[in-house]
Amino acid sequence: VQLVESGGGLVQPGGSLRLSCTTSGFTFSGLAMRWYRQAPGKGRELVATINYPGQSTNYSDSVKGRFTISRDNARNTVYLQMNSLKPEDTAVYYCSVYGSSYWGQGTQVTVSS
Repeated sequence: VQLVESGGGLVQPGGSLRLSCTTSGFTFSGLAMRWYRQAPGKGRELVATINYPGQSTNYSDSVKGRFTISRDNARNTVYLQMNSLKPEDTAVYYCSVYGSSYWGQGTQVTVSS
């Protein structure tokens, strides 16, 4: 099983990033997917969830209205579009298969001027 996140980086406040999580080694179809994040010195926070095939989503209050989770089932990939980024969004972002112990290695997002 592999989950590989990409798309992180340094962005100014108010900017945007799109994270990708490419998966392999398991049946992507039928499984909900999640994005989490972990800021320095803090615990892991659930950011967004998307069901299969992708018509239902949920977000934490801290990102609602700014982040959008989506998935491409043909490419076994889940995305996180992040707009209006704030310094408090700085964290390592991870994707995960809902209800499993499968995690990616994470991608760093830093929001700073």
